[in-house]
Amino acid sequence: MARVSDVDVSQVPEDVRPIYERYAREYGPFLNQVRVFAHRPAALKHIMGLLLELHDDAILSKRYLEIALVVVSTINRCEYCIAHHAPRALEHGLSAEAIGDILSESPDGFDEVDLLVRDYAVQVTNDFNRMRDGVFIELKKHFSEEQIVELTLRIALCGFFNRFNDALQIEMEEGVERTLI
Repeated sequence: MARVSDVDVSQVPEDVRPIYERYAREYGPFLNQVRVFAHRPAALKHIMGLLLELHDDAILSKRYLEIALVVVSTINRCEYCIAHHAPRALEHGLSAEAIGDILSESPDGFDEVDLLVRDYAVQVTNDFNRMRDGVFIELKKHFSEEQIVELTLRIALCGFFNRFNDALQIEMEEGVERTLI
């Protein structure tokens, strides 16, 4: 059981309800997370709203995004996030073996760009203050600056969500498998 109660959509201010409803309906099976965020409507509005806007204006390959999110969640051992993002990674061409071995030297089916994204996610998560310019030289060979900013933002946000979900012990939604990892 979560450490705080769930907030039903009927309990949030009317101006935030569309974000709550859309996030719960379209973003994925994250209903328990949005129910907890609803304690702070401003956070729900701006954080979930941001994710919905980024989803609507997708500039990154979903494959790269899911690689990054599974990597961060694996490092931080956030079962909630792994359970929600591993199936998405499968949908975008990663094998179960690659997901399970995502931190190994050479995950199954990873190409040069997949490894670059994986390694960047590791660095942003574990070594953000010692990153070398060479990483960005490599990233700029494959991504625009706008994409690099979004990738970095999503990696950092994932770390935030890992901590938020685990600290408040947000429960897995019914039908979501515990984890592939």
